[in-house]
Amino acid sequence: MRATRARVIFIHGMWLHASSWAPWLEHFRAAGYDPVAPGWPGEPDTVAEAWQRPDLVANAGIDDIAAHYAKIIDSLDASPVLIGHSFGGLITEKLLGQGIGTASVAIDPAQIKGVLPLPLAQLRAALPALGNPANLHRSVSLTEEEFRFGFGNALPAEESAELYAKWAIPSPARPAHTRPRDHSY
Repeated sequence: MRATRARVIFIHGMWLHASSWAPWLEHFRAAGYDPVAPGWPGEPDTVAEAWQRPDLVANAGIDDIAAHYAKIIDSLDASPVLIGHSFGGLITEKLLGQGIGTASVAIDPAQIKGVLPLPLAQLRAALPALGNPANLHRSVSLTEEEFRFGFGNALPAEESAELYAKWAIPSPARPAHTRPRDHSY
């Protein structure tokens, strides 16, 4: 009888494509897990398609994103471990709070609404979404410079630019505007 490999679902945050988890999928697969990294609702299969059709993800909020992942998880034969970064970390916390998933690892998760003080660096990183109230129902993109500030600041500029070209995508602005108020999901 073949042993079942533990399922792990990776959930990305704003401005990154699901394919950004590729190195981690390889690492976890080599360690004996069954990892997947599905995109947010409406997210195209490739980074190029995401740039061509940013409207596909516009207006998705945290509840929409969590419901999308809950549906994916519900279709599985066993409850997975959830791993998320930034807004993906917030989504993993929300799902686990709803009893969905076996465990959650939230890597530098976005804070729930009302958590004070919000670091100025985090506010600056979210400025492309928060800077214009009209963005609420749109998707927004980061420039290469904004990506470097928010994601690639500990890397050489060339490496940050390579990662931007490889994995950065437009994202819905709504999650930055409408975070959950507490963890009583």
